[in-house]
Amino acid sequence: AWSRRGQPEGILFHSDQGCQYTSLKFRQRLWRYRMEQSMSRRGNCWDNSPMERLFRSLKTEWVPETGYSSLLVAKMDIGRYLMDYYNRQRPHRANGGISPLAAEEKLKTVSGIS
Repeated sequence: AWSRRGQPEGILFHSDQGCQYTSLKFRQRLWRYRMEQSMSRRGNCWDNSPMERLFRSLKTEWVPETGYSSLLVAKMDIGRYLMDYYNRQRPHRANGGISPLAAEEKLKTVSGIS
């Protein structure tokens, strides 16, 4: 994640504006762990929908029901899901049934961008 000043930062925590995320205690915990807070706009339920859809797909299609044996195994496997399967192979309804990478390549061809 990058700070608003263009400097590398720690972890970004994105949520809606629920009271559990706006409480002083929660914000202090984020500050303690050097996490930057990001929130969706007030009253805009669509802000989080792409991330919620991604996490739903990850949990239902990929993550083993029994979980992972270690954090390292989880990072490697989830990275493989995101960077290989989800972006390169998995068909997405919003892209007309093709992967995000194929949709991007198609757009480049149509627009003349190489």
